[in-house]
Parts: sequence; C-alpha cells; structure tokens
Amino acid sequence: MKKLYFLTFLLMYFVAQNSIAQTKLNPNLLPKIQQIIEKNAEVWENKYKYLHQNPEISFQEKNTSALIAQELKKLGFEVTENFGGYGVIGILKNGKGKNVLIRADTDALPLEEKTGLPYASKVRTKDDNGNDVPAMHACGHDMHITVFLGVAQVLAETKKDWKGTLIMVAQPAEERAGGAKAMIDAGLYQKFPTPDYAIALHCNATLPAGKIGMCEGYTFANVDSIDILVYGKGGHGAYPHTTIDPIVLGSQIILGLQTIVSREIAPTDAAVVTVGSIHGGTKHNIISDQLKMQLTVRSYKDEVRNHILKAIPHKCKHIALAAGMPENKIPEVIVQNESIPAVFNHIELTKKLKLVGENVLGKENVIMSEPVMGAEDFGLFGRTNEKIPICIFWLGTISDEKIENSKKTGESLPSLHSPFYAPEVSKTLKTGVKSMTSFALSLF
Repeated sequence: MKKLYFLTFLLMYFVAQNSIAQTKLNPNLLPKIQQIIEKNAEVWENKYKYLHQNPEISFQEKNTSALIAQELKKLGFEVTENFGGYGVIGILKNGKGKNVLIRADTDALPLEEKTGLPYASKVRTKDDNGNDVPAMHACGHDMHITVFLGVAQVLAETKKDWKGTLIMVAQPAEERAGGAKAMIDAGLYQKFPTPDYAIALHCNATLPAGKIGMCEGYTFANVDSIDILVYGKGGHGAYPHTTIDPIVLGSQIILGLQTIVSREIAPTDAAVVTVGSIHGGTKHNIISDQLKMQLTVRSYKDEVRNHILKAIPHKCKHIALAAGMPENKIPEVIVQNESIPAVFNHIELTKKLKLVGENVLGKENVIMSEPVMGAEDFGLFGRTNEKIPICIFWLGTISDEKIENSKKTGESLPSLHSPFYAPEVSKTLKTGVKSMTSFALSLF
C-alpha cells in the first residue's frame, strides 16, 4: 500500500512539474519576440491612432473589419469576412498541435470624445434609429484590435517555433451584446477548427501600462436590462383618495426590489438590482396613470440570475395587487434582448497563463484582479456544448504620470466609457502583444 501511495505521489509530482515546465517559454524565443515588437512598434502605434480616429459603432464596423481582413491576408491567414455580421475569422494552420483562438472586439461607442488628443475622434454617424450621434473608442477596442494584429504578425513570423492552428476572431458588436452570439450561432465552432482554448484581453482604466491583471473564475457579471411599466389610476393631485398613484406604487416597488438581494440572495453571492431610470407624470397637480422604470440587474451565478429574474415580476405583481390594481393592470416586466451571461475564466488555464505572464513580464507586473460587475460577451465562447476553456485578462493602459497625479489631486482617473479615457499607447501596445503572444505560444 505504501508503495502504491508513493507511486501515486510520484506520478502527481511529474504531472505538476510538466505543467509548470510548459509555463516557461524557450528562452531563445523571447528575444526574437521582443525584436519583432520593437521593429514594428511605430507602425502599430500609427495603426492604433488611425483606428482611434475612425471608430464605428456596434453593427456598423464595415471599414474596421475590412482593414482587419486585409492585414490578416497580408500575413498569410485564410480569411473569412462578414461572418455573424461584420465578424472576421483568420486561420493560420501550422502543422499538428493545439487549436488556439484569440479574440478581439471591434466596435466603438456613441460618445463624443473630449480627450483633446491630436488624434481624437471627430466622427459622427447615424445610429440604428437614424439619429445623428458621435463615435469614440472609449472602451479600448481600438487597442484590442491593434494588439490582435500585432500578435497575428509575431506568431506568423515565428512559425518555425510552434505547431498548431491559430484562430484569430475579430468580433463586432460587443457593446450591444450581439457579436459573440451571432458568430457562435453562425457556426464558429463547426465551420472552423474547434479551439482547445480561447483567450482575449480587455483594457483597464486604472491599471498601470506595462502590467496585466488576471482573475480566476467569475470575472465579468451576468447583465440584464429590464423595463417595467407600472399602471395606476390617474386623477387630480388634490384628490389622491380617488386614484391609485403609480408614482407611489413605483416607489414601493423600488424599495421592494432591494429586498431581493438583501433578503433572498445568500450574502456570499454577489448581485445588484439598480433602478437607473424612472419617468412618470406631466404636471405638479396631476396623478398620472402610468410610470416607466429601467433596471440593470447584475450577478455571477446563473442560479442567482434566474432567481432575480423570477423575483422581480413576483414583487411587482403583489405590490400592485396590494395597492388595489386589478389582475389585468399588474406591472409589465420586459427583459431586453441585450442580456449578457457572466464570464467564467477557466481556473487551471488562468493559473497557467498567470505563471507564463510572470515568467515573461516579471512577477511585479502580473496582478491578481478582483471580479467586476461589468459586462463582456466573451463569456459566450466558453458556454457552448464544446465547453472551451476560456480566459480574458486585463491590460493596463494608464501612464505612471496620470496615476501619480490622481493620487496627488484625489481626482479619479477617467473610467472606461468616459469621453476623457485615453490609454498610454506605446507601453500598453507592447505589453499587450508580448503577453498575448506568450500566452498563445505556451498553449501551442
């Protein structure tokens, strides 16, 4: 029996050592990667600035996708355009080995840029409803694209040093939660090589340039947008007893909704129910007959999400009935189509990539990050029947100067989706390409 235990221990030890060994790249390869990065850095920076000056909002990424496709073709990729909208797939087959998918999102936001940068966006466009809107890459997707193309170039130029199939996926409409779903529904894993791993990165508005952040397990949240239409019985503000006031009813519903998280969800499970918009009434002395509310609901676990989505209409119905509203006038609860599932970073994959990052960038430049309640539809790449292990990591984008100034003045740094958000370009770009390339090579 002791011999069996010893052999089991020995086997586990060698498996662990083998896994750890894979996190260290060929030391001769790192200088080659660095050389390619330095040689092309200026060209990539100019490409970034071009993308920043020419943003396209969700579902309108026609020119952006054409540029990506052209660049991938130059590098020798087999390219498929207009896949799941303006999605682009680039395949580089390089012998037998693992299939590694790298994804970048490509859309901008309908936001007016106020950075004052010489390459700031001045673009205006039409939204889906025909409204004239500004456009800005305020979430760093222009950096994602540029890193993506840089990684494609480095891996194409180092083909002798790895074997496998590289799958580059440029995904549209992340901000509207439509791109990943459209590409997967169009047969991404059936019409192209099925990946063994899928990896991505996202710009971070508080992390210093030169650093990356890794998070194991839940990383981004389930996000649901909900509209609630509350009915009432209108009348004169001086005679409230003859009415059923939807504003008072709506206020009771708002307070009731807060008890879902505080009293129905386990304290160890994170969740948020926020009423972000409320509109009702037209004048001081008129009690209206309806009220409109808009909610955002956030969670990590699917069972928590499902509980909240069932609890909201339940609360609304019974608060309305208690106020005297008839069954045919209970509040309407509508879950919008732009729901986004949580991103769960595969734990073992993330641990492995963290070690790779520490080996390549230095331990001081790899930060363990906390999960956030923001949204990212990259999680869908790991939620298919294929159960692909996925990992998305944070890419630091803020200069040391801005961070020090923020500490001195006490002013917060501009967040993602801020009209003032501006990544430090050179260091961010180089770190993104170096880390993502290293991750891909370790998986091959």
